[in-house]
Amino acid sequence: MPSVVDHVLLNLALNLSANLSDDDQYQHILEGIDQAFPCDASALFVLDEDGFLSPVAVKGLSTAVLGRRFFPDTHPRLKAIMQSRTAIRFDADSPLPDPFDGALLTEQQNIDVHDCLGCSLFVEGQLVGVLTLDALNVGAFDNLDWVSLETFAALTAATLRNIAQFRALKAQNRKQKSVTQTLIQQARSQHNEMVGLSPQINQLRTNIATVAQSDYAVLITGETGTGKELVAHQLHAQSHRSDRPMIYVNCAALPEGLAESELFGHVKGAFTGANSHRAGKFELADGGTIFLDEVGELPLILQAKLLRVIQQGELQRVGSDQHLTVNVRLIAATNRNLEQEVELGHFRADLFHRLNVFPILVPPLRQRDGDIPVLAGYLLEKVRAQFNAPHLHVHPKVLNQLERMSWFGNVRELEHSLTRAALRAIQSNDATISVHHFDSVLTPDDVEMTTNHLPQESQSLRTLVEEYQKELIVHALGKTAGNWAKAADFLQMDRGNLYRMGKKLGVNS
Repeated sequence: MPSVVDHVLLNLALNLSANLSDDDQYQHILEGIDQAFPCDASALFVLDEDGFLSPVAVKGLSTAVLGRRFFPDTHPRLKAIMQSRTAIRFDADSPLPDPFDGALLTEQQNIDVHDCLGCSLFVEGQLVGVLTLDALNVGAFDNLDWVSLETFAALTAATLRNIAQFRALKAQNRKQKSVTQTLIQQARSQHNEMVGLSPQINQLRTNIATVAQSDYAVLITGETGTGKELVAHQLHAQSHRSDRPMIYVNCAALPEGLAESELFGHVKGAFTGANSHRAGKFELADGGTIFLDEVGELPLILQAKLLRVIQQGELQRVGSDQHLTVNVRLIAATNRNLEQEVELGHFRADLFHRLNVFPILVPPLRQRDGDIPVLAGYLLEKVRAQFNAPHLHVHPKVLNQLERMSWFGNVRELEHSLTRAALRAIQSNDATISVHHFDSVLTPDDVEMTTNHLPQESQSLRTLVEEYQKELIVHALGKTAGNWAKAADFLQMDRGNLYRMGKKLGVNS
């Protein structure tokens, strides 16, 4: 038949994985001592970072003990227990002072002679605490089962270690949540507002509000510079996942050979340079949103693996045979005509239909009636704040000229043009931004050049845009003596993206 001690040890072991509060865990330990060993009082101490022993539970002792901290150098018995790797018993006539003198809960008075012992609590060579047992009767521990006591002490040490680790994990989780919230708020503050009063922009706002609260996949389309990323952030901010991260992925900039690892992660040793396990973008976005920008640039082989994640919510890290489940809201954006890409065999039809559950078209700036003056005012306000130029304003003639432009670079082009003009005005100590502060973009010659791209007969918008992009790349290369890096700086874009665009459009390096 199992003994009482066996039952106590079993319960203590089971409590290691029980969902109990810290105080309940501590008290269960002392309840077990009371059942298994002949003692009238017991105390459990945790060693803190400062080297003090802090009582976390007492039995048979005044609760006033819980309000104290014990420094080992001033309590020789506790110090002796800490220095011994096995249980230590003190003689009844030991000259060492008892740290609990006057704290025993008993009707007898002036008891200063009793049996006492203690166990140091070590885990993997590290001292984590101390356990003490006191008996009113001298000789109470003469027939103690020391193996059971050592076993009890080992399980107690493991319990303290578990509690400490769980507390550390909770603290780390709270800190991580705080950091995540801070980053989310910072990310939101860094993204521009959706500015405009036109019917087109109001319809865009309506479309966002319609689908934001759902978990439907959204495909955002529109020309370069229209604000597709801004729309993605608005969708996430208005969703029920807004308190979780939105992970951004630039599909056009994914490095060849590492694209799968970037999206789905890898395990240690999966390939050369994989020195540790790494979570991919989809794992990082679990519970939140993933934004696949320039999704039309994904290679076909990666499209197939992406389709599996969307369909089943499952992924595999590179080099692993384990399936991981993720819950991710998918938002994608592209300036390509994906239906045409499907017809050409450049994009999977099944993936297109999975992404295109709720399409949102971001209108080009030239179609947003009356929004250019509003945008100009908003963008100029940012410049005023950044350069401390509160009196800077735009001449009415400039606003009229801005409204006549086609802005094939859309809001981004307008912002860059206006910012450069503002800086020139500030440098010249001019309070008014005039036509001459702008690049040649506002001169009659350039207006005439721009109108050359306006077709007299029906043509594909994509063809027209690509022709203009090609001319811009050739122009930038001409300005920079054929240097792609400098040309990318000239056009204010990523060098890799520019090179890929040039290669696609047939621009020779």
